[in-house]
Amino acid sequence: MPSEAQHHVAVEADVAVIGAGPAGLFAVFECGMLRMKCVVIDTLEAIGGQCAALYPEKPIFDIPAHPAIAGAALIERLAEQAAPFAPIYLLGRRVDALAEQPDGSFRLQTSKGEVVRARAVIVAAGAGAFGPNRPPLNDLDAFEATGAVRYMVSRREELRGKRVVIAGGGDSAVDWALSLKDIAARVTVVHRRPKFRAAPETVAQMEAAAERGEIDLAIPYQLHGLEGKDGVLDHVVLATLKGEERRVPADHLLAFFGLSMELGPIADWGLGLERSHIAVAPATCMTNIAGIHAVGDIATYPGKLKLILQGFSEAAMAAHAIHPRIFPGEALHFEYSTSKGVPA
Repeated sequence: MPSEAQHHVAVEADVAVIGAGPAGLFAVFECGMLRMKCVVIDTLEAIGGQCAALYPEKPIFDIPAHPAIAGAALIERLAEQAAPFAPIYLLGRRVDALAEQPDGSFRLQTSKGEVVRARAVIVAAGAGAFGPNRPPLNDLDAFEATGAVRYMVSRREELRGKRVVIAGGGDSAVDWALSLKDIAARVTVVHRRPKFRAAPETVAQMEAAAERGEIDLAIPYQLHGLEGKDGVLDHVVLATLKGEERRVPADHLLAFFGLSMELGPIADWGLGLERSHIAVAPATCMTNIAGIHAVGDIATYPGKLKLILQGFSEAAMAAHAIHPRIFPGEALHFEYSTSKGVPA
């Protein structure tokens, strides 16, 4: 598992990577291959960005050498690839402030109080900071704190034998209902109307599973309340628009109401923005501020393609462009990984 730094401490690294999605994780590898140490900061509680939050079970078809790979599996492989370089992960917090220091380094302040000092920054924040749309339920914070209410699933096995209520009508809700039906004690899907916004094929599979009694469908219901004590969930209370209530025994509520996305504090850092994206130089992915680079979906330049594989390429270019900043005066002789291996 990725190691996390303690709260309210100073963290030193060569490169601060903002965003733990595919491009950010591959940036850790590319920096590591050039002997640069990384700290990775992300607003979500787990690595993976949108891959993990939105489509962990969905196959991705345009990753080289993988005719098809699920989003969660891709993140696992990227984390494994980055692991030899021991990145520091600061998860579940955003970067509230970024300021250049007199010596040319950068000081980053997180929402949980850490101060990060780095010689360079790679912004790999996807569409910006994003978090879940939370249902308006009483005592929600207490159940979130214990993990009884979740907005993403990092480990499927944690829900084995549990009574799970899934709320939502999109791909995430349907995908997880199908994924958990064979290991959870009970899966109940709550949606306000019979029509789902997910892929028709997976909706058909869910409906067939419901007919076989493998999944319970609570339609047309909405979340109305949570019952339990000290953050331990006992029941999820549902209600129709007519006020008819239903209590469903539950250990966990998975609420999939989409993500709210915004640039957040990034918009105040003085970077050259173009329609909520950061403009960069194509050859180096450097922004208008020397030492700050942007890769992945948040970066823009003429001819940009919003593909994961392009984010990988940008991560490599940014790492090589940063190297002279970390090792001034040291010549960088390009070597293939087949020749140099993975540095210790």
